[in-house]
Amino acid sequence: MSAKRQFRIWRGDETGGELQDYMVEVNEGEVVLDVIHRLQATDAPDLACRWNCKAGKCGSCSMEINGKPRLGCMTRMSTFGEDETVTVTPLRTFPVIRDLVTDVSFNYVKARETPAFAPPADVAPGDYRMQQVDVERSQEFRKCIECFLCQTVCHVIRDHEENKQAFSGPRYFIRAAELDMHPLDIKTDRKEYAQAEQGLGFCNITKCCTEVCPEHIKITDNGIIPMKERVVDRRYDPLVWLGSKIFRRGETPQTSVTTARAGTATSGSNPGGLHSHAGGSHDSRAEAQAQRGVNWDREVPHPTAPAVDDRGKLPLTELTFDRAAAPSPFGDDVTFPLPPEHLNFAHPEQDKH
Repeated sequence: MSAKRQFRIWRGDETGGELQDYMVEVNEGEVVLDVIHRLQATDAPDLACRWNCKAGKCGSCSMEINGKPRLGCMTRMSTFGEDETVTVTPLRTFPVIRDLVTDVSFNYVKARETPAFAPPADVAPGDYRMQQVDVERSQEFRKCIECFLCQTVCHVIRDHEENKQAFSGPRYFIRAAELDMHPLDIKTDRKEYAQAEQGLGFCNITKCCTEVCPEHIKITDNGIIPMKERVVDRRYDPLVWLGSKIFRRGETPQTSVTTARAGTATSGSNPGGLHSHAGGSHDSRAEAQAQRGVNWDREVPHPTAPAVDDRGKLPLTELTFDRAAAPSPFGDDVTFPLPPEHLNFAHPEQDKH
């Protein structure tokens, strides 16, 4: 059975464009990408559309269908009414190249900025050993096909172009979360890196990224919220804070930013500087660079020693200060630590621990 259906497709390039109407034949069982291919073969041979596997595993055919970011190959025509006009537009968050093809290089820049997996130096490749429960724990995040639907629907960068430099987005928050869970990753500052360099504090957990994920990854509940909670525990939990002061363990890392063109490195050395969301640096130049966004030549944040006086003693002001180095990304009306029933990370064997 086939029938003519009304399609409205955006045509244009970086200089501008408009929606054009087409009547296209649609057969039973077809998806939106099938119809676009038929349209290319009949009425619009110059229509640009990116695709590859046509099986929902490559993430190439990301587009917005009736205003919602979806995969063209996984959106069945049967989900729309027979008289409904299907409107297809490019991903709104990224610059248009032509028609339905957008420039998603922003995501590859953020991928290169994310520190890679760092195995122990004394373990040779091939000798890595993990428990199955640890494999299952992070396997959910490894299902990501990098369709970037979560990135385009995230309003932090969708509605605010100026945030792109300082915000990595949900796809790379779950990358940081996955590596933070990895028992063989020796970088212990993943959560602090997400807060200081990836802009984790900008996310206000609306869960729109989870709603559009074609792999049904619980990006917010199992990735972003636990990362936020671990950052908060590290910075604002009074017991963790007091323990770090008494035993000098778990100090909050500070951001160290380097600038290759200037040939100098800046670090937290000026005790008179201001605190910020950028990681608690005391240096005004480092603060300014961190506030503008991620520096390509920066160093990964490292733990720093607690502030001491000339006698090597911890100042009384450090013990009596009512909060850690930076203002809370959650605001001042939230009480921490959160009660256990509000912690919603689902461990595969959480009932046994």
